Amino acid sequence: MSIDLKQLKYFLAVAEEKSFSRAAERLHISQPPLSQQIQKLENELGVRLFARTTRSFELTAAGKALMSEASDLMSRMRVTIETVRQIDRGELGRLRIGIVGSAMWGPLPKLLDEFQRRFPRVTWTLHELGPHDQVEALRSKQIDVGFWREPRNDDDEMKQAGLRQELCFRENVCVAVNEHHRLATQEAIELSELAGEPILTLALDRSAFARHLMQSCASAGFTPAIFQEALEPQTVLAMVGAGLGVALMPETTARVVWPGVVFVPIKTNPPSGNLYITYPIHDDAPVVRAFLKIASEGAAEA
Repeated sequence: MSIDLKQLKYFLAVAEEKSFSRAAERLHISQPPLSQQIQKLENELGVRLFARTTRSFELTAAGKALMSEASDLMSRMRVTIETVRQIDRGELGRLRIGIVGSAMWGPLPKLLDEFQRRFPRVTWTLHELGPHDQVEALRSKQIDVGFWREPRNDDDEMKQAGLRQELCFRENVCVAVNEHHRLATQEAIELSELAGEPILTLALDRSAFARHLMQSCASAGFTPAIFQEALEPQTVLAMVGAGLGVALMPETTARVVWPGVVFVPIKTNPPSGNLYITYPIHDDAPVVRAFLKIASEGAAEA
C-alpha cells in the first residue's frame, strides 16, 4: 500500500467542500488530476470513500472514518513540522550549563534572563562544577557549555579535547576586607599591601582560579599567608565578614551585599578574573548556537 500526504490533503479538501470543483479551486489545481488522486486513494484502500449520485455527494462510512483520522494525522503532522523547525532555530530543546559559583555574581544571570526571554520553550539547568570537572563533563556530553574564570586553559589542549574557549566577560580582581580592617577606608590599594595579612581562599587543590590568585601575590613580591581554605566563595566571604582575614575576589562579587565586608580595588596590575565560555567545537546543536549568539552579544557590550 502506498498512500502519501498529498492524497490525504486532496481527500480532506473534497470531503470538507463536498465538491470536486470547489476542492480543486481551493487546492489551485484542475479537477481531473484531483479526481485521479481520489480514485487512486480508493484503489489503494480498497474502499469507496464517496457515494456519488446525480443529486447528492456524501461520504461513505469508510470516508467519514478516514476524514476523522486524516484530519488528526494532518494536524499532528503540522505540529511535528513546526516542532522540527523550532528545534532547528534553537527555540525548543534542553541546555545544560556548567558554572563556577562566582559566575552567578557577574553577567551570567543577565545572560540567562535574556536567553529565557528569547527562547522561553528551552529548558536549561545549571551544574556547579570546577573547570577540570567541566572539561570532563563537556567531553562526555553531560553539559553543553561551561563557564569558568582565569587562568585561561591552553588553546592546544582545548583543541585536542575537542573544545573551544572564548572570553565572555573581562573583569579584575579586588580585595575583600572586613569593614573594620585598616584597608577598608582606602579608595584603592596595591596588592603587595596584603603581605602578612591572613589570606582566605578557595581550596587550592580544587580551584585553578585560587591558584592563579596566589601566583599573582607571588608576582607582586610576597608569599601569601594562607589562613583558611573553603570550598565555596560565600564561605570565604562569611569568614571575611567575621574578621578572620582578607580575600581576593572578582569585582562583580561587590554587587551583592555581604554583611561586614568591604571591597577595595587594586591599583596596579590587578589580577584578572576574566570569565570564559567553553563548548564543544563540533557540537552543532541549534540550542547551543542560539545561546552562544546571545553570549557573544553580551561580551561585545561588556
